[in-house]
Parts: sequence; structure tokens; C-alpha cells
Amino acid sequence: MVKGRNGRGRRAASLGALTAALWLCVGGLFAGAPVQAAGGGCAGRLARTVPFEAGELRVYKSRNQACAMAVARTPGDRRRMAVSIQPRGGAPVGNAGLFTRYAGPVTVGAINRCVYVKGDVGAGSAESGWILC
Repeated sequence: MVKGRNGRGRRAASLGALTAALWLCVGGLFAGAPVQAAGGGCAGRLARTVPFEAGELRVYKSRNQACAMAVARTPGDRRRMAVSIQPRGGAPVGNAGLFTRYAGPVTVGAINRCVYVKGDVGAGSAESGWILC
């Protein structure tokens, strides 16, 4: 940076930094929504699918976690959906409410532990039994 007699170089550098910061902020405002994982929020690979009449339970497994979702067969109007996942020896974690597509995701720590998954969509429901052992 070259300094002039009355600080023009310093002023130009400040103006350049301000312009760069402004462009970064504006770019953040117009950036798209973050991309979700293939499971709609569950990390890891799809380990098990349990189908039932109104939808399916999807169970994902990563290195140290298990994640579950109850997915409606046909998305549409809001209806009662619920999903819970319980690691063996632990407390169940759930999500329930009125949803259009899926309940969840719910995640538990499951390093070397089996999990039990339950879910319902409308009047249909399913349970996995102890899986991922």
C-alpha cells in the first residue's frame, strides 16, 4: 500500500475492504437453501426400510449414530405422523405431530448397539424389532 500525503492509500484500502465485505454479505443473502442429505436430514447410509400400508420407516446408520424417519407413501394434507428410535439400553427419542411428508429425523448414538424403531403415518404403523446389531 502506497501512502499519499493525505492518506489516500489508507482510505482506498479501507474502501476496498468495505466493498469486499459488502459483496460477501449480499452474496449470502441470495445464496440458495442448504442442500439436505439424501435422507431428508439423516446422515449416513440407508440401512433398513420397513414398509407398511401408509408409508415406510427408513433407518440410516452412520459411523456412530442411527437415524430414523417415518415417510408417507403419498404426501399431501397434514396428518398425524410419529417416529421413535431407541438404542438398546437407552431411552427412546421421538418426533410426532401433524406433517405432510415425514416425521423425524430422530437420531441416537448407536456405536455397537442395536436400535428399535417405531413409526406411524395416519392409521398405519410399523415396528422394526431390534435391528443394526
